[in-house]
Amino acid sequence: MRPQLLAAALASASCLASRTLAAPTPDPQSEVSPPGLEEPSQPAADEASKYFHEPGVGDQLHHYDDRFFRGQVHDAEREETLHHMIRAYLHIFRAKGIETWIAHGSLLGWWWNGKMLPWDWDVDVQVTEQTLRYLAAELNGTRHKYASDDGAVRREYLLDVNPHAVERERGDGMNVIDARWVDVRNGLFVDITALSETHPDVSPGLLSCKNFHSYRTEDLYPMRESVYEGVPVLIPYAYDHILAEEYESKALFVTEYEGYVVSPSGRVLLTFSHRWDPAHREWMRTGGEQVPQELVGPPRPHIPQSVQTRSTAPGLANIMRLVRGS
Repeated sequence: MRPQLLAAALASASCLASRTLAAPTPDPQSEVSPPGLEEPSQPAADEASKYFHEPGVGDQLHHYDDRFFRGQVHDAEREETLHHMIRAYLHIFRAKGIETWIAHGSLLGWWWNGKMLPWDWDVDVQVTEQTLRYLAAELNGTRHKYASDDGAVRREYLLDVNPHAVERERGDGMNVIDARWVDVRNGLFVDITALSETHPDVSPGLLSCKNFHSYRTEDLYPMRESVYEGVPVLIPYAYDHILAEEYESKALFVTEYEGYVVSPSGRVLLTFSHRWDPAHREWMRTGGEQVPQELVGPPRPHIPQSVQTRSTAPGLANIMRLVRGS
């Protein structure tokens, strides 16, 4: 049985819950269609255990699904793609009665203004292990059509469940992402990870993903109702505690960020900065240069920027540095 949903977020986020909930319109022809006859070719099996592949390494190429990669997109197209992609995902899952909620950097963006962080390259969502098993059994490989409210934007997304998702331990670390919601036009995606009670004998009520993130049941439930990118969304109950534990409490109030983009070799290609504008409730870019084309490197395990552990990079530190309060 699902925990009862609360009607609104805490006072600090009540402005989000009070907005009008605008849902995207499913395509009237078919909301779900089977995979097409002409599937994109699979990448070469450079690493036998890895399922999801990316066209290269580095902060940008690492956020495309290689099967649908047609070249890097500009910032405006990236933001537009992610905006419609998460709206479609949240609306379609809710219409089907499938529980899911935003996490990591996406949850941090919600904390600030109910939107994605403008420097983020993907969206992170979570589900329970039970929901993941349902997706694998009933919806794996299905394509979902979407139309924006005005009908001007029409997209198609692939829901693809990693066959290694049945393994709830980290293993070799090559398959920490359990599923993807992929824009078939350009390969940008939503990362879906499941939470499992992997050690109920010694840690009952502790739910973990395959990348060392753990949550107590009481921190997640009951879920809160709010709004993200203009559509209804579920938010973990103790969202402030979860964010402070993952990013440190200063990520909830520091109003200037400086980020950087690195090449596969580790060379910094771009530095940029954003400042929070309280009057407009937006992150405003205050500096930066055009990102040079990156070289395609060998595949490596895909770990979302906002999910990486301290053995790779601490939370958001791999994409941003706190300018004030650091």
